[in-house]
Amino acid sequence: MDDIPKQTLEYLGAVTANVVSYHWTGYDTLMIVAVLLLVALASLLAVAETSLTRISRVKAMALSEIKAKRASLLLKLLENQSGFLSPVLLVAVFAQLVAATMVGALAGHLFGALGLTVSTAFEVVVIFLLAEAIPKNWAVRNPERAALFSVPLVRAIVRFPPVRLLSKMILGITDMVVKGKSVPLLGTVSEQELLAMADAALEEEVIETEERELIHAIISFGDTVAREVMVPRTDMVAVEESMRVDEVLQVALDAGFSRIPVYKGTIDDVVGVVLAKDLMRADREAKSNQEVAGLVRAAHYVPETKPAADLLREMQSGKFHLAIIFDEYGGTSGLVTLEDLIEELVGDISDEFDKEVVDVERISGSEYLIVASKSLDELNEQLEIELPEGEWDTVGGLFLSLLGHLPAEGEHVELGNYRLTAEKVTRRRIGRVRLVRLGQGSVEEA
Repeated sequence: MDDIPKQTLEYLGAVTANVVSYHWTGYDTLMIVAVLLLVALASLLAVAETSLTRISRVKAMALSEIKAKRASLLLKLLENQSGFLSPVLLVAVFAQLVAATMVGALAGHLFGALGLTVSTAFEVVVIFLLAEAIPKNWAVRNPERAALFSVPLVRAIVRFPPVRLLSKMILGITDMVVKGKSVPLLGTVSEQELLAMADAALEEEVIETEERELIHAIISFGDTVAREVMVPRTDMVAVEESMRVDEVLQVALDAGFSRIPVYKGTIDDVVGVVLAKDLMRADREAKSNQEVAGLVRAAHYVPETKPAADLLREMQSGKFHLAIIFDEYGGTSGLVTLEDLIEELVGDISDEFDKEVVDVERISGSEYLIVASKSLDELNEQLEIELPEGEWDTVGGLFLSLLGHLPAEGEHVELGNYRLTAEKVTRRRIGRVRLVRLGQGSVEEA
């Protein structure tokens, strides 16, 4: 006690005497009750703010489908994402500031000048813990439960006329200050987030490997265009319209196709499609010597930049199984079948008559033999490598872009840690490419 200055002891004594002699009134009791209610309100709004900004509309739809209580109200609230955040923040700040002001006033009456320090400590410790840290941490750990719990309160605040009016004024001022196109505050999920969610679900054994691959394929399918899934014109099996029925029937039987494009003069002028069943019917009716032009049905033509998802829907609604793909100059780029589109989603579909084609053959730990028409996207995913993507879609396209001319067999080009070698070249086309990983390590096996 001897170390404490005499003036300090006198001041503390005066403060203590003031507290002891202070006459408690009903007004003070009301202030304490109001502070507790305001802190409780701020705490609830902290839960609402954190949970509603962490939950997506997709999750809300899932909760609604399983008939979760208040899920339908939550879904309606999330439809107007910017409509509830401003009112919630406005009321939360109002509750915290008014509570802090009341605590400061009450502490001033009780402790005098020392009341400022007491009220500041109370606001930092108590209000921060009760109205910020604890509720927000709980909401982060239980977003669904917290969102469903806070929906009625948020809905009432949003509908309260004074709050709604002030929120509109704040949003108007914000739009004037922060110019530019507004973006959704929450509820949107990017493709990368969906892919990451699928990977996490696989790791936690919520879904199977096949389901994860299907999710990845569906998401990638949305960015795929017809050019990426088509059979290129160099691989097309097509016939000239002047050929006889029996000749075309033999072509169809040899190729194993039920639909054959028919062209006039050049493959850039595809006039239609002939069906194998029409050829067999004509052959049985002794019309095998007639020209196939009489059996041609109308073809469907789409540009090579058409989204694959749109083309699939068109094929379903139009009930056709083959489309001719043309380029920007009107020439034939290739063709796409319904089976090609489905295989892009679920993988290769083969029957007992199909010849199995190995498009990626592992030679050693760091060396692969790859069909040049292999999609670069698929190869990067299959081997977990990062060959660059650009205007080309295939491994052969990348090779030609890097080299700048048609390679001779054995010619190679190096790209970072990889060496690409033209293993087989036929006329003006690369058949196979040898991929070698240079340096230490190897290309990972899929």
